[in-house]
Amino acid sequence: MVEEGVGYIKVDALNKGKSQEIANLIKALQKQGAKKLILDLRNSGEGEASEGIATANLFLNHGTITYLQGQKYPREAFTAEPSKAITNLPLVVLVNRGTAGPAEVVAAAILENARGDVVGDKTFGDGSVQKLIDLPDGSAVILSIAKYYSPSGKAIQDTAITPNVLVADTDDDAPLPDEDQDSNATDENKAKAPQQDEQLRKAIEVLKNRETKA
Repeated sequence: MVEEGVGYIKVDALNKGKSQEIANLIKALQKQGAKKLILDLRNSGEGEASEGIATANLFLNHGTITYLQGQKYPREAFTAEPSKAITNLPLVVLVNRGTAGPAEVVAAAILENARGDVVGDKTFGDGSVQKLIDLPDGSAVILSIAKYYSPSGKAIQDTAITPNVLVADTDDDAPLPDEDQDSNATDENKAKAPQQDEQLRKAIEVLKNRETKA
């Protein structure tokens, strides 16, 4: 919990099994009294598209999550299944330039289905199915044979995801961690959101404003 009633989930990668882990965290936060949620996908650039789709479905009970299509690859749509949605709490998704691949699928689905706000900086732009072709000399060529699209039809790899609430990244200028820093800091403390995190501050503000308007 980052503030009273605001649950915070940080996702570093959407590897196999992560969507179920996120589902368990959502349930635990709701038991702790969370009335609003922040899903932090900043610098989440690895994982499987299927986990991104499953994660988006936790928040969506209807609508298109994404679709896959290529020149010689028939369109394959992924639609939210009502039975897999587990929460309807107000939601903000945090993204930045390090958000890529499956995490972009989640952000696009939440934003374009009007399920929540996306706060932060424009994402990396990476969403394709690739095929490896071996060459006689031992080298290989990697071809993108299909791309993942947002619900509105934008190729994620070509356009990336632009948040509806833009807050620029400041990580590029941040100093490297001090090696002499207290090594006894617990993992729990390390996992806490940064003290001066403008993107997170804005996410909390957006959630509070939504509640006021409601």
